[in-house]
Order: sequence, then structure tokens, then C-alpha cells
Amino acid sequence: MKINGNEIRPGNVLQHQDSLWVAVKTDHVKPGKGGAFAQVELKNLLDGRKLNERFRAADKVERVRLEQRDQTFLFDSGDTLTFMDAESYEQIELRKDFVGEESTAYLQDGMNVVVEFHEERPISITLPQFVTLEITDTEPVVKGQTAANSFKPAILENGVRTAVPPFVGTGERVVIATEDGSYVKRAE
Repeated sequence: MKINGNEIRPGNVLQHQDSLWVAVKTDHVKPGKGGAFAQVELKNLLDGRKLNERFRAADKVERVRLEQRDQTFLFDSGDTLTFMDAESYEQIELRKDFVGEESTAYLQDGMNVVVEFHEERPISITLPQFVTLEITDTEPVVKGQTAANSFKPAILENGVRTAVPPFVGTGERVVIATEDGSYVKRAE
């Protein structure tokens, strides 16, 4: 679907320079002299390169729609991760470096994720917003050390380091945000 250059919004996926790009940031500029344009920061979905491009209102850009499919994480086999389509039961393998080291740490057996495809080729993966993990190591609770804004370091069962409130101890299950690895709350 073709759109005008001034209609590009953050999150749009575009076909540009024979590759797929996602608009990260857009800035609409109306100079005193000359026509208005959109200054767009693009990130390549295939290799991660960044590009700043200027699009005038008259420029036509191909907007791409990605197909989102629910997938279930099955297992980790060294360099690849295996997922199964929730509807067709077809399995796909994705390389760990494609998924990303941060995301791979939060994958759990049976976890439902969303994989975006373009022409049957996986482009990106989205994890659930929160995961529940057990704390394997943290400092013991010190009586009287209950300041509202104080946090102590902790190591989760997946090896990720995070900061938790002083009242949370080793062996407890906590809810962690997958976006940045931050503590959300105690698990119920």
C-alpha cells in the first residue's frame, strides 16, 4: 500500500531501498522557505542498520503489512530455538542471534510469543510483557532496612540480574518485565 511521505508514523514498516525498514522516530518539519517534509529515522529489520531519510509530502513510500502469528516456544537446541504455530502445528527454527540475547533469557517452555512474518520470512518476535521467575540469589533481609526507594541486587533462575525491594528473599517468585528486566511485583 503506497502512502505519502508525510503520513509515515513511528512503528510503520516500509519497503525502501530494496529492504524492510521500521520507522523509529518521525519529525515533521515546516521550514520558512520551501516545502514541508518528514525527517524519519529508520531501522533495517533484516540487519539492524539505521538510516535517516527525508520524505517530502509528494514522495510515495510502500507501507508493508506484516502477518502476526501466535507461536509456542518448544525448546532450545544450541544455536537455534524451536517454535510451533498455534494453529497449523508447523514448527520453525529461529537462530538465537535473531531472537536476541535479552529475549532468549526470558523464554520458557510452552511460552506463547508472537512472530511477525513478511512473505513467509520471520522478521521479529514479541515476548509476553511479563514473566514469572524465581530468585536464586539475593542478600538477606536486614531488619529496619525498609526504605521505600531502596532496592538490592538479585539473580533470577534464568541468570539475569535485576534489582528487587528489600523484603523479597531467595526462593520467592517475582513478576519481571521482559522489556527491561525490571521487578514488577511478587508473584501470587
